[in-house]
Amino acid sequence: MTIFIQPRRKLRRFYASLWFLVALAVCTILFTTTVAQARVEPPGDTNSIVRESAAQHDARMKWWREARFGLFIHWGLYSVPAGEWQGKTNYGEWILEETHMPVSEYEKYAGQFNPVQFNATNWVRAARAAGVKYLVITSKHHDGFGLFRSDLTDWCIRRTPFQRDPLAELAAACKAEGITFCLYHSIMDWHHPDWGLRRDWNDVATHAGPPDMDRYVAYMKGQLKELLTRYGPIGLVWFDGQWESPWTSERGVDLYNYVRSLQPDIIINNRVGKPVATAGGGMAETGLVGDYGTPEQTIPPAGFGPGVDWESCMTMNDHWGFNKADQNWKSAQTLVRNLIDCSSKGGNYLLNIGPTSEGLIPDASLARLKAIGDWMQVNGEAIYGTSASPFPRRLPWGRCTQKISGDGTKLYLHVFDWPADGYLLVPGLKSRVQKAYLLADRSQPRLATKNVKEGVQVTLLANAAKEISTTVVLEIKDAVSIEPAPKIVASASNIYQNQTSQYGPQFAFDGEPDTRWATDDATSQAWIAVDLGAVKTIHGVRINEAFAGRVQNYELQYRDGAAWKTFLSGATLDANFDITFPAIQAREFRLNILSAKQGPTIREIEWY
Repeated sequence: MTIFIQPRRKLRRFYASLWFLVALAVCTILFTTTVAQARVEPPGDTNSIVRESAAQHDARMKWWREARFGLFIHWGLYSVPAGEWQGKTNYGEWILEETHMPVSEYEKYAGQFNPVQFNATNWVRAARAAGVKYLVITSKHHDGFGLFRSDLTDWCIRRTPFQRDPLAELAAACKAEGITFCLYHSIMDWHHPDWGLRRDWNDVATHAGPPDMDRYVAYMKGQLKELLTRYGPIGLVWFDGQWESPWTSERGVDLYNYVRSLQPDIIINNRVGKPVATAGGGMAETGLVGDYGTPEQTIPPAGFGPGVDWESCMTMNDHWGFNKADQNWKSAQTLVRNLIDCSSKGGNYLLNIGPTSEGLIPDASLARLKAIGDWMQVNGEAIYGTSASPFPRRLPWGRCTQKISGDGTKLYLHVFDWPADGYLLVPGLKSRVQKAYLLADRSQPRLATKNVKEGVQVTLLANAAKEISTTVVLEIKDAVSIEPAPKIVASASNIYQNQTSQYGPQFAFDGEPDTRWATDDATSQAWIAVDLGAVKTIHGVRINEAFAGRVQNYELQYRDGAAWKTFLSGATLDANFDITFPAIQAREFRLNILSAKQGPTIREIEWY
């Protein structure tokens, strides 16, 4: 017996050792793969963002930077009332919050939401024909209703007669049509009992006990996991509703890391954190968390400079969600020029539509998408993959985008205002133009160009102007040479909410009527001064007050040594204030506002 027992023991030990080594190898491979794929901070670290190199960040952002044009879709239960409640017709996706209707009453819309005419392929093909490169759909808005089949709650599409999963159908259609599929997801939730600021009119949460934000965040992460594991690669998550106090920067960092752990290459907007609000309710800069800024219903006057990614989201009319009474549609020309404006400042344009409860895109929206697409079919090269204008100030006749390659630079001149004399002056351009032509028809003869003192003059063809915008292309060898704009140093006693990048005094001297210096609403006295850089002879001043009548008393002054000397005073200004006076030689001049009804706001000041 002993002759056979010993070898069997050794054999068992051998196999046991072999299985241990195999198991160890498998665990090592799984662990290594998991770490390599995740690329995030260890669980529970809410103090630092997922780390990546600059090259990795640029690679992740590449498709989005090149896209320039996205379609926003606000669709949900709020499309059922179509903006109307108790005789008022001015509501949209905020109807639950603005009316304070009981949540139990709002829940009844779920039984009426049956968009049987919804066709994901038709939606996506309309977007593609418009030139859209990515599509962002509301997976959950502030009402908490999920536009998908969630396993965590029945407050989603499962409660409706529709039953189908619109997000699954849109994801498949986007993949088929070459559009990047993206999701909007609200952080704030008026329906969920655990959102920290539960509404008094949330009668369905009456017996839920006190709100528990940790429990709510676990729920939100659970829904995000559903969204980010069911529909394939998601281009970006567009968070919103972060401004209320229950949401903190620390929670934003944690959520950012969590989403990146599910899809490491995904892009996340800055509203995942707590960005600083700017004009129009938008969030201008990326701040501590998030990959890009999101100004809302506004285009920043000068962008945010190199290295800051941003996207302006804007409506076609006055509402995000469908409102049957809202017929205040922006023209196709305005929409295309908004897209050009964003691109010329290094940003993206996210244009919104609000489909009906039947699942249809309104005809007015479809008509505008088609018009944008007709223009993009010819001029898309001047939008996709372009970077911001190299010119330091806005061009008097339109905008400029550019593409830089090893062969040189292409300047795309977007001409809004066609010169009556047929000569287009590109101010400050010092480079020699190798070739100039109309993007709409390269078979036409080259456009003649010549360098003049003021810049480059382009001789245009007669009858070539297009109503929306005409693109003139200048091909230049090597880097573009542009004469620097005169440096103007401006200062002011007050700036609206300290938002220098939006309302600083420099905007009163930039030659652009769309920008302005603004002060806090309660400001009754303020001054704005400018240093012209050298002593100059001044005999007049033009002032464009943004809101005529606010200024009630003012002084015009110049600096003499350490003192400001008043040489003229008066009462009100207006939008076209223009006055001359005996010539004064000085370097620094000041408008001193002694009294104002409300915070004074000045669009332009020109000392001449």
